[in-house]
Amino acid sequence: MATGTVTTFEASLDRLEVGWTHATTERLGDVLDDIATEPAVGAPLPFDVSLPDWVNTTPAPADLDAATTGVTAARLGIADYGSVFLPSTPDGVEPVSLFPDLHVAILRSNDVVPGMAEAFDCFGREFRDGDHSSGIVATGPSATADMGDLVTGAHGPKDVHVVMLDE
Repeated sequence: MATGTVTTFEASLDRLEVGWTHATTERLGDVLDDIATEPAVGAPLPFDVSLPDWVNTTPAPADLDAATTGVTAARLGIADYGSVFLPSTPDGVEPVSLFPDLHVAILRSNDVVPGMAEAFDCFGREFRDGDHSSGIVATGPSATADMGDLVTGAHGPKDVHVVMLDE
């Protein structure tokens, strides 16, 4: 993706107070060591890279409840909004991104698109063709002001960090 699009994505993440880091596939484990806390749960990545052994990729419900970090892949980054698109998976990756206080989304830098129109062009096709039945467009930490003051982490992670894999 164009350098300007990634720069816009980084600025949007900064505006949302979402951390971000660039990494190579070779350095992903080191980057996760710096960002994540244990116990950590994750979903196998669809990229040519694996999560470190200390990330539990077959979590039971008790593991999800105890986890402080959840690591998932993001299919797209949406630069204008600082959003990531997390497609559903047959094994149900969604709880890994929602239960722990920190969600680490791993995204290939060249999967960042400028805006929602481009995102719908990409994942709309997948939904129409039946490759996915649902997904989450996540923008920053979970937040609600239903009861007055803004509260983070009410319905999902309190913190988010995006790792962009540079190829």
